[in-house]
Amino acid sequence: MASHSDTLVVFFGATAGANGGKLGSDEREIILLVWQIVDLHEKKVGKLHRRLVKPDLLEVTEECKEETGLAVDELCNAEPLDRVLHQFQQCVASELKSMGRSSYTLCVTGPLLIRQALHPEASKKNLVLPDSFYSFVDLRVEFNRCCPNAGPVKELTLPSMCDCILPAFVRQRARCGVPTNHKFTSLETVKHKFESGACSKTEPVDSETVIRARGLPWQSSDQDIARFFKGLNIAKGGVALCLNAQGRRNGEALVRFVNSEHRDLALERHKHHMGSRYIEVYKATGEEFLKIAGGTSNEVAQFLSKENQVIIRMRGLPFTATPEDVLGFLGPESPVTDGSEGLLFVKYPDGRPTGDAFVLFSCEEYALHALKKHKQILGKRYIELFRSTAAEVQQVLNRYVSTPLISTLPPPPAMVPVPVLATPPFLAGGSTRDCIRLRGLPYTAAIEDILEFMGEHTVDIKPHGVHMVLNQQGRPSGDAFIQMKSADRAFMMAQKCHKKMMKDRYVEVFQCSAEEMSFVLMGGTLNRSGLSPPPCKLPCLSPPTYAAFPSPAAVLPGDAALYQPPLLATPRPAQPLAHSTAPTLAYYPPQAHGQLYMNYTAYYPSPPVSPSTVGYFAAPPGAVAAAVAAQPAAPILPQPGALVRMQGLPYNTGVKEILSFFQGYQVSRGPIYPFIHCLAQGLAIRRWD
Repeated sequence: MASHSDTLVVFFGATAGANGGKLGSDEREIILLVWQIVDLHEKKVGKLHRRLVKPDLLEVTEECKEETGLAVDELCNAEPLDRVLHQFQQCVASELKSMGRSSYTLCVTGPLLIRQALHPEASKKNLVLPDSFYSFVDLRVEFNRCCPNAGPVKELTLPSMCDCILPAFVRQRARCGVPTNHKFTSLETVKHKFESGACSKTEPVDSETVIRARGLPWQSSDQDIARFFKGLNIAKGGVALCLNAQGRRNGEALVRFVNSEHRDLALERHKHHMGSRYIEVYKATGEEFLKIAGGTSNEVAQFLSKENQVIIRMRGLPFTATPEDVLGFLGPESPVTDGSEGLLFVKYPDGRPTGDAFVLFSCEEYALHALKKHKQILGKRYIELFRSTAAEVQQVLNRYVSTPLISTLPPPPAMVPVPVLATPPFLAGGSTRDCIRLRGLPYTAAIEDILEFMGEHTVDIKPHGVHMVLNQQGRPSGDAFIQMKSADRAFMMAQKCHKKMMKDRYVEVFQCSAEEMSFVLMGGTLNRSGLSPPPCKLPCLSPPTYAAFPSPAAVLPGDAALYQPPLLATPRPAQPLAHSTAPTLAYYPPQAHGQLYMNYTAYYPSPPVSPSTVGYFAAPPGAVAAAVAAQPAAPILPQPGALVRMQGLPYNTGVKEILSFFQGYQVSRGPIYPFIHCLAQGLAIRRWD
């Protein structure tokens, strides 16, 4: 008996919108299906079948009318897609039985009808497609395999293939009297289900296979995203949901496909809909995917080694919760895979629990029972439960493992003198318009992207002159300020780069002054109505002294220039010393073990100096060390004041709220010199004399 590869069902279709090379790119429904059986063994063809399909939305574009000759009136009396597919099954089965065959292979000219039209529409309408639609042969691929000199596969059409093969077919028939037999072997498949799995940071990921999906519903899972890309094959563990600074989903995901062809087809689904939301689809890189989905923890790898498991994330657990407490909370109707081995508690590097945990279930039914306990009480806390993914497990663990240990600050160590100019060039204020403002940056843009955006103008940037502006939640605001070497260079930059594209978004570039930049970086606003002062510039009962950009008078010569630099780059007023002739120096506490204990660059507001200019130094670097060695020894000033830690702040607390909290504080001696550093886990540290 002939094999199923000798029996083909040639399949063709059209949608109510774009067809040809753009078939399925506009989300229009299928309105026409045509098929015919071809017996390669007996060299016979069956009857040609043509069925109209009634779409849910009775609209047909002019382009479709010209190509198919169909009008809306003809579709009104047609059958819906599910019934037409049932007729297809019955018709093909009947003909195969009469031919003595039991199986067949679907044959199409290009994968668009199957991958971009039929599977996505069936998924949206909750239709179960027969198994025959999960494998097919692409006539263009088969032709290219036999005739590699005919041109690229994407450029092949039926007329071009006929023009190429007919002369050879005639010569072959004239020589031996029969046509050449061909075996169709290049079978393409469509995955039935997305396979979850872990991804290692050392695993190579081709950038030509990764896309970024934006605008996803916050409750969407990896299975929902795989359903949106139904018809395209996603790599195992290839869906990575992105999290924001608070560990919550931000509506974006990185998706990795099996090859570049499927990635290109995914890009054609830009602004297709998931429910009532349209989803944006852009190119991404393998590095971005590994940053989100890659992991190195052996504990996570062992937890995710159990394949085909449903993952649920639990949030808000009591810090004293044990595996037995969690298993009792879920109950016998939601058995966890391997008991306590199917639980993964998320902890800080020092072993303290975060209140998060991941749970494995062997089937969807158990997971649904667990999700019904969303916001039920465990101990004295209500517990949130969400669907999760292997990539989210990696991302959450990576985030907490990299969290700096700041529960206890080290005692103030011996300070190292570092020379500082009396008027640092990057802090010079004034009305000179030697700065530029970038507005409308992509939220994923980093300093490296800004430097690439500026191109040749990067040579005109002052050292440490790029400042990102973050909002009160610590997220990028889409704005940035850049200090240029002169007003002329700033003007040229604004003229040449205004509305230039960065990652599919155009960026507005404006010239501004250092004073305007100072106001915005310290929490004020700059708009068409003018400048609005930051909270620290507003009048209050006991006004603290702030200087985002100190005037030269604020830094006195000689010993009077000694001050304690705060973390927000707000220098304290000079404290005159009566018996010292030490040179102009500033003292920075050295690093403990080479690590920063506080890094403000990820939080609001961005300081008016670069992260690399403020911090803890283990020793004066480079030329600075030489300058220190050449100067006479200076007395080390003690650090007056104390550190106070505020714990339990709301996650949306900003600088303004903390300033307001301390606004009425009174002291008997001297003014208050505060600096505030907001931390992601609801902590703040304030220092005063």
